[in-house]
Amino acid sequence: MSTVALAVTDGMLHLELSMAYELFGAAPPQVADDWYEVALCGPAAVRVGRFQLEPDCGLDRLPFADTVIVPAWADVDVPPPDELIAAVRAAHAAGARVASLCTGAFVLAAAGLLDGLRATTHWAHTAELAARYPRVEVDADVLYVDNGSVLTSAGKAAALDLCLHLVRLDRGSAVANIAARRLVVPPLRAGGQAQFVTAPVPEQGDHPLGALLPWVLERLDEPLTVEDLARRAGLSARHLGRQFRAATGTTPLQWLHTQRIRRAQELLEKTDDSIDAIAAATGMGTATTLRRHFHRALGVPPHAYRRTFRHGQSAG
Repeated sequence: MSTVALAVTDGMLHLELSMAYELFGAAPPQVADDWYEVALCGPAAVRVGRFQLEPDCGLDRLPFADTVIVPAWADVDVPPPDELIAAVRAAHAAGARVASLCTGAFVLAAAGLLDGLRATTHWAHTAELAARYPRVEVDADVLYVDNGSVLTSAGKAAALDLCLHLVRLDRGSAVANIAARRLVVPPLRAGGQAQFVTAPVPEQGDHPLGALLPWVLERLDEPLTVEDLARRAGLSARHLGRQFRAATGTTPLQWLHTQRIRRAQELLEKTDDSIDAIAAATGMGTATTLRRHFHRALGVPPHAYRRTFRHGQSAG
């Protein structure tokens, strides 16, 4: 069972902390036997927002966790406590995966964990993070950044996106989808998606993509092109591209490719279908094409992914 330590001290915000605790601390019924062990780690008593919390253990326990999560820091003009910075640095040195939520990135940056790495935080504070820590490559336009052992997220809802991403890495997409369904949130918003939409998106019934995206998801086995999508939406290919960029932060083909990979993940986890059959069902054409794109996207071949996340079938 993986252990998740939430690093809490005075000056944290409660929303991001609560979201992480809810996700990692409450197992969905379908996977109750294989979930996370969660601990609040901090000084004797801490004030988070308007609430006072009694941690389960001290910050000295962070190096013993598999994953350490640093919630949002309330006032970025106030330096984080030295003991928090030291504990987070020690946890990373001990091999823990360290993730920050929203302005928790300032704690990771103060600990030196973001030097030379790409990172993000709430869009309102990205300029300050870049100015204060010039060795950090700050990206203001993404939901979260995964550097392997160090991860950062943008603000509020993006913190939950990152937490679901961690579940997906650990347990597979089928289990992450179960967790997302329990929380009544989208199962996947990719990290590269924009933090905020540059133009308001109308109600689903009025927006050109509102009916198009479900239509595409039902036809991933078909050789769809941008022209096919544009024709279905009643738009020019150029206008469709602008709509996709505004709503998803990516291009139509990139979005379509991501959905094909996601479908392949689900089929590998939940079925006994052959790689050839999954390639056909996801519009990849051949097993060779699927293997190439799957490995490029996830870093492992389909067979290895299936072996790792096979428990997702029973969970689903």
